[in-house]
Amino acid sequence: MAGRRERGGRGRTPEAVTAQVGGGAAALVPDRERPQAWALVVEGAPQSHVDLAAPDHLGFSYQRRLGHVIDLTAPPGAPLRVVHLGGGALTLARYTAYTRPRSTQQVIELDTALVELVRAHLPWERGWRIKVRGGDARAGLAKVPDGWADLVIADVFGGARTPAHLTSAEFLADVRRVLRPDGSYAANLTDGGALAFLRGQIATAGAAFAEVCLAADPAVLRGKRFGNAVLWAADHPLPVADLTRRVATDPHPGRVESGSSLAAFTAGAPVVTDATAVPSPAPPPHAFG
Repeated sequence: MAGRRERGGRGRTPEAVTAQVGGGAAALVPDRERPQAWALVVEGAPQSHVDLAAPDHLGFSYQRRLGHVIDLTAPPGAPLRVVHLGGGALTLARYTAYTRPRSTQQVIELDTALVELVRAHLPWERGWRIKVRGGDARAGLAKVPDGWADLVIADVFGGARTPAHLTSAEFLADVRRVLRPDGSYAANLTDGGALAFLRGQIATAGAAFAEVCLAADPAVLRGKRFGNAVLWAADHPLPVADLTRRVATDPHPGRVESGSSLAAFTAGAPVVTDATAVPSPAPPPHAFG
């Protein structure tokens, strides 16, 4: 599927690339401040940011927080086995391959037309061990061997919402199956207002794993703004102090909750099951600009 370039006027190069993909109208929009950087926008919602000249640059706050998780999962430079549920423009897979050479990664992305668009206009290095598979994230996860992954990252959105079947205890049971004993799980979640969806996800992760922490913008945690929150879970102690320092010094500083403060935030929310699961809430009008 070929994308269509839109001219931006005299002196405005490169041009935006637009195409219809499975998720709707997609655009690769050039970053005017970084000559080889692009933002992927689907149906008006920003999905990814990629700098072809600097794969270790993470332009979106939630991607930077997931980058901290990748950095803290193992000693610097050590290769990882990572499963990415949801591909977007493969920002985090590129980041892992660049910062941790010899890493082996599987990306499961339902929208194959989107993958074709990204592959055509934002190609990644041939030597990187990144295998992209088309299909549903949960069905693809079921095909990953037991104990294969050091890290599973869930960043799946359909119509700007996380599908219900990727929010349940049964889903997390399969995540655990895929992880090594010292592996961990991270998820990009969105919510706002009363934060019922986010609290349910924390409760569900807490029932599946021994340790859980959450990184987000303070305004999101107070329910003042719709936005992203990054959940990190494992069966071993997480480097919460290191994560807190990194998140606090980001260009858009965030806060990390864990332990008793996270338990208080969750406020007795029930564990989500396949029978009770619902998608994440739709973003309010103008949430992305």
